Amino acid sequence: MRSVKKDLLARPMAASGTRPLRPSRVGLVNRALLHAGCLIFIALTVLFGTAGNALAVLACTITPISAAYGTVNLLPGSAVNTTGTLSVTCSGGTANQTVRLCLEIGTGTTALGPSNERTLRSAGDYIDSEFYSDAARTLIWGSWGVGGSSSYPIASPAGVQQNVTLNGAGAGTFNYNVYLSIAAGQQTRTPGSYSWTGSSPTVQFRARTGASSCPTNGSSSDSTGSTVTATINANCNVSATNINFGSIGLLSTNTDAAGTVTVQCTNTTPYNVGLGVGTGTGATVANRKMTSGANTVTYSLYSNGGRTTVWGNTIGTDTVGGTGTGSNQNLTVYGRVPVQSTPAPATYNDTIVVTVTY
Repeated sequence: MRSVKKDLLARPMAASGTRPLRPSRVGLVNRALLHAGCLIFIALTVLFGTAGNALAVLACTITPISAAYGTVNLLPGSAVNTTGTLSVTCSGGTANQTVRLCLEIGTGTTALGPSNERTLRSAGDYIDSEFYSDAARTLIWGSWGVGGSSSYPIASPAGVQQNVTLNGAGAGTFNYNVYLSIAAGQQTRTPGSYSWTGSSPTVQFRARTGASSCPTNGSSSDSTGSTVTATINANCNVSATNINFGSIGLLSTNTDAAGTVTVQCTNTTPYNVGLGVGTGTGATVANRKMTSGANTVTYSLYSNGGRTTVWGNTIGTDTVGGTGTGSNQNLTVYGRVPVQSTPAPATYNDTIVVTVTY
């Protein structure tokens, strides 16, 4: 620049037939023009950079899905629901800019079967579990398979499209509920720790342009891994029907009747069923007592149809054992009122506590 300025000042030129301009004025004019040119060039550069990079600096990040089922009881056979959350945080946009978010959740690494269904997996079993975008759990939260998340190959449910507006600083955090459900009818699953894992969720993002729907071409994206867990503990339910010996006259012959104990334990869970001695004064497991006031009728309960094996409550001695399947298992209780002196006519009863140990 110094040599250029020097040349301009040393060679003042004038049109033919006119008096040359004074060097100082020529130098001032050329300097002014040179400075003006520099100022214009700089201004254009700044304006171009601002317009060209407004969208390029927009960045959005997504959090893992925060959700867990905790300890679940599948024996009733009903669905088990829980709710999780995820967040998207955007920055670097322009004030009040509308951004389109395309939110995806893939099938996960534990997908199973030809339909690639989502599951929670343990070492040797699985539970069908699903993600939904609505509280009624009717809209599966899927993906388009373009943001790093695998999609369902058959049903292909789509992800979730959201338009959000950034604040005056061109930023914002947007929170979403994720509705999860373990499908009904899975009583036969075995106890254990189960989990779903995946490289989801994923968000694609860009400025909203016209009516284009997700997935939008040219979007930027962010993804993160997530884990959802559930625990099935060993568990049992038990119920029983009454044993009714009916109306009896003289107790001169044996009177037999039977009832049922129904046990439902988680699959592969070993159990023992014991029958208490009852509420009769002086009763034992071999000689239980039905009472009416001060009077009693002696009876016994057995685990076999021949009524030779008394059913008591000492594990390893006189209880009845089994292994759960997740379904109801019926055990017959065989009762007998033996020959004995007939007490005064009345209605005699007893209450037996059924205990399942597992």
